[in-house]
Amino acid sequence: MPKSREQLLNSAHNFCDAFAEKKSIDEILALFSVTHEVSAIEYGAQSLAPFLGRLFIGTSEVKRYFELIGSLLSYKNITFSEYVVDSESLKVSVKGKGTFTWLSTKQSWDETFTYTLDFDDELKVVQYQVWADSGSAYLARLGKTAEQ
Repeated sequence: MPKSREQLLNSAHNFCDAFAEKKSIDEILALFSVTHEVSAIEYGAQSLAPFLGRLFIGTSEVKRYFELIGSLLSYKNITFSEYVVDSESLKVSVKGKGTFTWLSTKQSWDETFTYTLDFDDELKVVQYQVWADSGSAYLARLGKTAEQ
């Protein structure tokens, strides 16, 4: 049965809210499909940060992606807007904003990023794609986000 725009939008809101509210990894993973192979990717050059440019395939690898992010970064003031829903292909793209901090250097940056979420027929996430400011993450990793 086809999914409505409202159903997809609601599922995307649930996923984004879980991230913004800093829900546990297990709570976020519960929003992923159990009937399809799932994946996560954050686009960017692998040399800039260890979570960039790698396709994490399968539930255990997606969990590893979120664990890796959590071991390196913290975030606050996350908001989402401008949801674009494609009910035919079961995709939602959304713009996010927030402040991120590289934990080891305590360097922070404000960032605008996007997610594209692909859903299955049960409205669970199958593919999670992120486009973010990898340059700022790299500079924060080096401790160079502000003039020294």
